[in-house]
Amino acid sequence: MNTIQNKVVEFEDLGIKEYQPAWDYQEKLMKDIIDTKIKNRNLPAEEHSTTPNHFLLVEHPHVYTLGKSGHEENMLAGMDQLKEIDATFVKVNRGGDITYHGYGQIVGYPILDLENFFTDIHKYMRNLEEVIIRTIAEYGLKGERSPGETGVWLDVGKPYARKICAMGVKASRWVTLHGFALNVNTDMRYFEYIIPCGIKDKQVTSLKRELERDLTPEEMEDIKAKIRKHFTDVFEAELVNK
Repeated sequence: MNTIQNKVVEFEDLGIKEYQPAWDYQEKLMKDIIDTKIKNRNLPAEEHSTTPNHFLLVEHPHVYTLGKSGHEENMLAGMDQLKEIDATFVKVNRGGDITYHGYGQIVGYPILDLENFFTDIHKYMRNLEEVIIRTIAEYGLKGERSPGETGVWLDVGKPYARKICAMGVKASRWVTLHGFALNVNTDMRYFEYIIPCGIKDKQVTSLKRELERDLTPEEMEDIKAKIRKHFTDVFEAELVNK
């Protein structure tokens, strides 16, 4: 455990960014944190450097990502079809199966040293879900957890249960990577080309679909602000702009 817990989290809104460069950036931030931790191991406690934390928000152009435990057969479109719909396909090192990222979806990547907070991946996932549950509650939606299925759902236990926010993370030496994808103005037709998260009998949804209207660019920014606020509260962190 770190001698000094640093709960300051550097925040960046990356705007619209292709998936691979955003992933490379996450990996760099993660490596910097891990390098500091390794260096600390060989130093007396009073000489330890604090490890930084980061929280990125981003929108990706159309892309399907497959987690390391995922099944390629859950990608229903071939390479030619992907070209037609202007989408790419990337294998990633997070947990979880296949998911879609695209315009109108707010993706969050916390790169946290959990030793600054708590060393419990299960609690970390529940906290991420809680951030989204609190955010969508401000729009009158009751987000819930579905036992055994990570993410945030609506109408759990009913035939029309549907997922509004997918999650998949990786952790190495208690440093987190990847995160969540909240469907806001997402073009839901793109989900027809996959079995989302490998779950055949469940639907996906978005704020747009649930509220039956497009959310304005100003509202998109407002949702990001709400995510930041609830992230700060749930993780008892201090968010500062990088």
